[in-house]
Amino acid sequence: MSADSVKFILAIESSCDETAAAVIDRDLNVRSSVVASQYELHRDFGGVVPEIASRAHVRRILPVIDGALKDAGLTLSDIGAIAVATQPGLVGSLLVGLTAAKTLALVLDVPLIAVNHIEAHIYACRMAAGRDIFPAIGFVVSGGHTNLYDCTSPVDFELIGSTIDDAAGEAFDKVAQILDVGFPGGPAIQRVAEQGDPKAIRFPRTFLKEDRLEFSFSGLKTAVLYTATGVPGSHEKPLPLTEKRVADIAASFQAAVVDVLVAKCRQALEQRGRKVLCVGGGVAANALLRDRLEKMTRRYGAELHIAPMALCTDNAAMAAIAWESFCRGHFAELDLDVTPGLVRHRKQ
Repeated sequence: MSADSVKFILAIESSCDETAAAVIDRDLNVRSSVVASQYELHRDFGGVVPEIASRAHVRRILPVIDGALKDAGLTLSDIGAIAVATQPGLVGSLLVGLTAAKTLALVLDVPLIAVNHIEAHIYACRMAAGRDIFPAIGFVVSGGHTNLYDCTSPVDFELIGSTIDDAAGEAFDKVAQILDVGFPGGPAIQRVAEQGDPKAIRFPRTFLKEDRLEFSFSGLKTAVLYTATGVPGSHEKPLPLTEKRVADIAASFQAAVVDVLVAKCRQALEQRGRKVLCVGGGVAANALLRDRLEKMTRRYGAELHIAPMALCTDNAAMAAIAWESFCRGHFAELDLDVTPGLVRHRKQ
C-alpha cells in the first residue's frame, strides 16, 4: 500500500481509564469513535485505580477496536496505519494499547505512529476548526495535567508551564470527595456550584499575580478541607455542611480554580506574543471556564478554540494528529515503548 493510497488511520487510546478506538480519514473526518468508560469501576474509590484500569483495558481493547471498524463500515484491510497513544499516562494502561497497536501494525504490515496524548488534546481544536490554527498557545487542563504549551506548528510543542503538584481535574475530584457530591468531580462540582455563591469564601489563588507560568492546587484543596471539616487542633467548630454551605464551598472553589486558569492563559499569550489559544482536556468542559476564557480572549483580541465537548474527555478521535506525522513520514519502530511521564519538549 503506497502512502498516497492510504485513506484511513485506526487510532487506539488507553492512557488512563478509557478504552477507545477511532477511524479517521485523511481529511480529518472521524468515521467512527468508540469509547468504553470505566466510570463504574472507579466510582467507589473517588479516583482511578491503575491496576483496575489496566485489567479493564485488556478485556475491552479488542471489542472496542472491532466496534470502531464496524461503525466505520470498514475492515482491517482498509486501514493504512495504526496510531496509538504512548505518553503520558498510566504505564499499565498505555502498554495494553501499545501491544494491540504493535500487533496490528505487524500483521497488517502498515506504519505504526506514536501519539502524545496531551498534544492530541490540543489538536482536537484544530480538528474542530477545520483549518490550520497554529502557531498558538495550547492549554491542556484535565484530571492528570494542567499544562501550557507554545505550539509553533501542529507537531512542535514546547511545554512552558505546568502544575507543581496537583492537576486542576484532580483537585475537582478531591474536593467533590470532601463535599460528598459525586464522581467524577468536575461535573459534580459544576452542578452543585450553580446553587452557590462564588464569593462566599475567599479561597487562595496560588501564583495568580506572579509572572511564572505555574499552577498549584494543593493548598486550595487543603483550604477546602479545613473549611468543610475544621482546622486540626482548633477548638472552633466548622459551620454545618448544609446543602447551601456545600453549594457555597463548591462555587467558591470553582471560582478560585477558574480565576487562576484564565489568568495563566492570558499571561502565556502575552509572554509568547500569540493571538490564538487552544484549550482541551476534561476540565475544558467546565461551563464557567469556557465562559471566562471567551471573555478574556475577546478583551485581549485573541482567537479562542476550545475542543468540542465530545473531544474534551479521553477519546481516540483526537489522535487524528497522527496524520501530521504520517504526511511527514514520521513512523515508529516495533520496539516502541511507552513514556508514562511528561516530555518537556518535542520537535519533529
